This record gives sequence, structure tokens and C-alpha cells, in this order.
Amino acid sequence: MLERVAMDDAAQTVGADKGFMTDYLRQSADAMAAFAQDEVSQAIMLDMGTRIVTALENGGRLLIAGNGGSAADAQHIAGEFTARLMYDRRPLSAVALTTDTSGITAIGNDYGFADIFSRQVMALGREGDVFLGITTSGRSPNILRAFEAAREIGLVTAAFTGHAGVQGAHCDMTLAVPANWTPVIQQLHITAAHIVCGLVERALCPRPVGV
Repeated sequence: MLERVAMDDAAQTVGADKGFMTDYLRQSADAMAAFAQDEVSQAIMLDMGTRIVTALENGGRLLIAGNGGSAADAQHIAGEFTARLMYDRRPLSAVALTTDTSGITAIGNDYGFADIFSRQVMALGREGDVFLGITTSGRSPNILRAFEAAREIGLVTAAFTGHAGVQGAHCDMTLAVPANWTPVIQQLHITAAHIVCGLVERALCPRPVGV
């Protein structure tokens, strides 16, 4: 009897797990399908690509920051620029503000966690550069302060966020992806980052014919 109960419990667990997976994949697919049809988002990604191209052509750089999974995305995106994405080409200037642990902990200790990115923006940013802040909630205090600092010194500001948009700061360009659940928002963010990087790559480093 106990063995039969254990088997029933195991079957219920497997069924629940399959239901979870199916639901997750459905939400992911639905959000990606909506994103693919979102002409506003496509126009914003084109604008982001153009602004980054202008910055890099003028000797500037792309600065990127985010928290948690978005910190990893910031590093991922910077790596696509400095290494390569679709094909071999020259490196493109991009810096993730999430990697300098000494700087981050010093700023966090001396000024507070809300300033860990804004002070780096003020130190490293130059007029005409682009700052991309990633915040799934649209409310991350350290990203909002970084937007303010970037605008004060003349950087172009861009945001990746969720459907609710950025709350508490103005950005030149805001990509509010069609999702409200953090895991799905993050999936769309990295897709958008690949598109924007690909647009910049195509503009600045055209693929050689026949390659």
C-alpha cells in the first residue's frame, strides 16, 4: 500500500513538473511572438543601434549596468561588442559597470549601493557616450541614479525594462518588452541585445563578401 502511495505521489510530482514546464514555455513563446510583432520595439532597437554607432564612430563607448541576472546580461552584452557576435570583425568599445568588485564595494561602502553605477558613469562616461541601464522592474534605484548622472554629463541614455517601463527617471530610449514576469523579461532583453549588437556590427563592420 505504501509503495502504491509513493508511486502515486511521484506521478503527481511528474505531472506538476510537466505542467510547470509547459506553462513556462508557453509564456516565453507568447512573449517572443508578441515581441516579434511589436513595431514600436523594433523602431526603438533601430534607434539604439544608430545612437551606439554614432557614439563609437566618434571615439565613444557603450556603458552597461544591471543587477543580478541583469548584471550578467550587462557583461554578456559587453562581451558581444568587444569580442564578436555574428562574424569576425574588429572589437567595439563597450564596458560593463558590474565587473569591478573593488570599485563597486568601495562605492557601496562609502556612498551606498544606490550609487555603485552613477559614480562609475561619472568617472568613465564622456559626452556622446551611450549608457544602457537594464532593470526588469523599472525601479532599481542604482540604475535610476545612473540614468540621472549620465544625462547630467551628456550621455545618451537607453533602458531595457519590462512592460511597465522605467519609473522615476527619463531616458532617451526605453525598450519596454511585452512581458511582466522577470524570467521572460530577461529572455527578451538578451534577444534585444543581440539584435542591437548585430545592427551595430553590420553598420560599423560590414561582413566581407563571400564570408
